[in-house]
Amino acid sequence: MTLDVTNHMEVAALCAERAIGLVVIGPEAPLVDGLADSLREGGIAVFGPSKAAAQLEGSKGFTKELCDRAGIPTAGYVRTTSLDQAEAALDKFDAPYVLKADGLAAGKGVVIAETREGAQAALADMFGGRFGKAGAEVVIEEFMHGEEASFFAITDGTAIIPFGTAQDHKRVGEGDTGPNTGGMGAYSPAPVLTPELQTRVMDEIIRPTVETMRAEGMPYSGVLYAGLMLTDSGPRLIEYNCRFGDPECQVLMTRLTSDLTEIMFACAKGELEGMQANFSPATTMTVVMAAKGYPGTPKKGGEIDLADAEAVRDGGAAKVFHAGTAIKDGALVANGGRVLNVTAKGMSVTEAQKTAYAAVDAIHFPSGFCRGDIGWREVEREAK
Repeated sequence: MTLDVTNHMEVAALCAERAIGLVVIGPEAPLVDGLADSLREGGIAVFGPSKAAAQLEGSKGFTKELCDRAGIPTAGYVRTTSLDQAEAALDKFDAPYVLKADGLAAGKGVVIAETREGAQAALADMFGGRFGKAGAEVVIEEFMHGEEASFFAITDGTAIIPFGTAQDHKRVGEGDTGPNTGGMGAYSPAPVLTPELQTRVMDEIIRPTVETMRAEGMPYSGVLYAGLMLTDSGPRLIEYNCRFGDPECQVLMTRLTSDLTEIMFACAKGELEGMQANFSPATTMTVVMAAKGYPGTPKKGGEIDLADAEAVRDGGAAKVFHAGTAIKDGALVANGGRVLNVTAKGMSVTEAQKTAYAAVDAIHFPSGFCRGDIGWREVEREAK
């Protein structure tokens, strides 16, 4: 059957009919749309935040203002609602300019403009409808210097447990150049997030967020994914996601040794206290194979042959996750921007990278491409 996930009554009816015990809402759009609330009203256990709490991902401005109230370290910003207001706000910042569509934009709503002229052109584009309703408001931020990393936690609104670290590569081009994407690859754990820094992230960012949301009548339940900038003065919040993320989910889940269902069900019931998530000490890396044209207009329909990759996969060295594929006339074809996530383990980032790219090389996908340098910073550090 075909299920319309935007029809909350239809989803709730199916869950009741099938006696579904736990619903895990993966994508951000249904969370922001309030699907979790509709299911909970029907007595169904849900892993994922309410509509009010999902504003942490659904509105960049909401999150920045929460940071102000909770004293959470983040970049300076101005929230704007018109092109004239946004252009005037540029006076408060130095180049490069960080411009963010306030709403959901599939990971593509951030523009880093190197010049004032570039920022003005990007703002005109944003307010001109490039991101639809997501760009009705634009947040202009201070450019933060440092290295990006991701920290994950799971909370039932009161108890909080750490859930691993990762580093991803948002830019489409090698050397982290070009436009932002939903993610071209990632690895976990992130060694730059030392135990000391992880403690600071919990104390200075995650816990104040959870406590403030609860105090303001918007208790957060689910996974909280903090995108961080590691600056000279310590970790600062870039943004929140209300889900495990892609490609971060692949590297986290490949390392996880605990029972994920048990953790998520305890979270949904408000019984997370005393639980913990355990991970393999190995490093996991995933490389995204995307369709040419991404993150603009991807070329769909290109055939993909995984036959030569079977030996790598069967040996347990790598896994291939399908993201944007379809079957057409009996053949596997690209059906989206990011098409495959090729994931491998190793005892170091260098080893995981080598295995992941060996699997990539075994995949025949002429209309696709990938970055050849996922994990490059850590590989350079390991070589020293």
